[in-house]
Amino acid sequence: MAADSSAELARSIVSTLHANGFEAWLVGGCVRDMLLGRVPKDYDVSTDARPDQVLALWPQARRVGAKFGVILVTDGPDSVEVVTFRSDEAYHDGRRPDAVRFEKDPRQDILRRDFTINALMLDPFTGEIIDHVNGRQDLIDGVIRAIGDPETRFAEDHLRMLRAIRFAARFGFSIDPATMAAIRKLHADIARISAERIRDELSRILTEGGARRGFELLDESGLLVDILPEIAAMKGVQQPPEFHPEGDVWTHTLMMLERLPADPPLTLTLGVLLHDVGKPPTFRVAERIRFDGHVDVGVRMTEEILGRLKYSNDEVEQVQALVGNHMRFAEVFNMRESTVRRFLRLPHFEQHLQLNRLDCLSSNGNLDSYRFMQQRFEQLPEEQLRPPRLLTGRDLIDAGYAPGPDFSRMLETVEDAQLEGRISSREEALQLVVERFGIRTSE
Repeated sequence: MAADSSAELARSIVSTLHANGFEAWLVGGCVRDMLLGRVPKDYDVSTDARPDQVLALWPQARRVGAKFGVILVTDGPDSVEVVTFRSDEAYHDGRRPDAVRFEKDPRQDILRRDFTINALMLDPFTGEIIDHVNGRQDLIDGVIRAIGDPETRFAEDHLRMLRAIRFAARFGFSIDPATMAAIRKLHADIARISAERIRDELSRILTEGGARRGFELLDESGLLVDILPEIAAMKGVQQPPEFHPEGDVWTHTLMMLERLPADPPLTLTLGVLLHDVGKPPTFRVAERIRFDGHVDVGVRMTEEILGRLKYSNDEVEQVQALVGNHMRFAEVFNMRESTVRRFLRLPHFEQHLQLNRLDCLSSNGNLDSYRFMQQRFEQLPEEQLRPPRLLTGRDLIDAGYAPGPDFSRMLETVEDAQLEGRISSREEALQLVVERFGIRTSE
């Protein structure tokens, strides 16, 4: 067991429950991860102690779902969910059971869970494992299998269909044929799930590893059209072979997803997914295949898609910037120095670089623009990218210029010259304004 503080808290909870006469086991994802040789992100404890009995042992614990037998025990920054054995009654909202029954038999708790690999219980002191659903063998075989009847499991909580995709992608597992058949039959029910819950699962598919596999499975299962019809529309949209020998927009996007680094920023993964989302609606054939205006269309579509999925304003803004600027790398060798430096000043420019690298590697393989901008980004110090301003609007007023639309042009002209090293003082800046815009215009 991992020797981190969360693991120690979980062990101490199990020990305390044992000492007070209760049954207690580590359960779920933490057991799965330990058996796979991974460090768990969090720990859950399953017990026959009722919620009020857990609270009696940890009076400062929080009721995060006492109705469902869930108590959160914390110790400093660490927290562990302690869950009472239970069986679930009917699910009428496709998310939660209408009611639960607390149980004394851990088998009842196991049978209500989603997938066999998530239904193992472990004694952290003896190593004993409870496995009533053949979960250990499915871990060995690399299979995602619903517990019991798959259609029943997915009818209980429709989000489990997305979770099956996520686990298969994350671990590189296959999905049991009966489980996949049930997803294909019920995929349209995902529309009953809140946008926030769908968003969270999509974000995990994109960032936990195996993003390409995840989107291939979303497509195979029918879920992709339900959730992201704009991405499904990329299939079969051909591209100019001289620039994209890899094939259609869908293939290109999958190749980029496959090349994502480990633990990528969420906004980068969304930028990869959406950077060419404007191509299907702008496809036309003239002298060759063209996508006129696909960047601007893509920026607007990105706002609509991410807004629909309830991503934050900051996330939407960054992804729009990635989509809106991804074609600018083709122009960098013809840019003025001031334009290059302004480009480099974009927030999180390292994500723009990474997107361009993935884009090139997944198409023509030409990394010249990427290497040029990477070198400039690494070598230019902050004071050269964002030097102190030589002039302000107040300076222009003091020099006799009347406030108006020309002010922004004057200040931009000065900054361009400063970034290009043509001026370096206030006096030179004022002289440049006089040369470009004439002598003061106010009385």
